[in-house]
Amino acid sequence: MTDITSTPPCRTSCGRRRNAEFYFYFVLIFLLALPFATVRWVRDVIRLRTLDLRGPLARAWAEADRTTPLIFSA
Repeated sequence: MTDITSTPPCRTSCGRRRNAEFYFYFVLIFLLALPFATVRWVRDVIRLRTLDLRGPLARAWAEADRTTPLIFSA
């Protein structure tokens, strides 16, 4: 078993560096996901009768955050 208490792994070197192309695709996917996330949010508010849910911006942001790295992993 590895002991990481004395030298924890560096968090900044993990993952790929995000460049302008990544942000371009992120914004594009975010804007495309926003109307669908809004419809899903309204449907959930009506169905569950509560506003204690993640809003449409958070849902669209999460969708873009999941989808954009898939484009660059291929």
